[in-house]
Amino acid sequence: MSFQAYLDNIEEKTGKTPNDFIKLAKEKGLDTPETKAGQIVEWLKNDFRLGRGHAMAIVYVIKNGAKIGDKHVGSKGVHRDESNTLNLEGKKEKTNK
Repeated sequence: MSFQAYLDNIEEKTGKTPNDFIKLAKEKGLDTPETKAGQIVEWLKNDFRLGRGHAMAIVYVIKNGAKIGDKHVGSKGVHRDESNTLNLEGKKEKTNK
């Protein structure tokens, strides 16, 4: 599954976009460099019932933003992403562009 597909699945499950999670993390003070991934995972597990894999995808965008590595961009495998920039605005916004 591509990174973007992970984010899209999270949005389907929670109704929240990656940008929503970034905003919520900031409000909770979980967006600092000192914040450990485990703290964010625990929050996402408790409040949104996300599993570890999906929670770690959100941890990544909270800590790193939309840019991902080029490793799977343009590849033919199951982890293929279209771009090295993730859509953090949500699926609805993606379809409106």
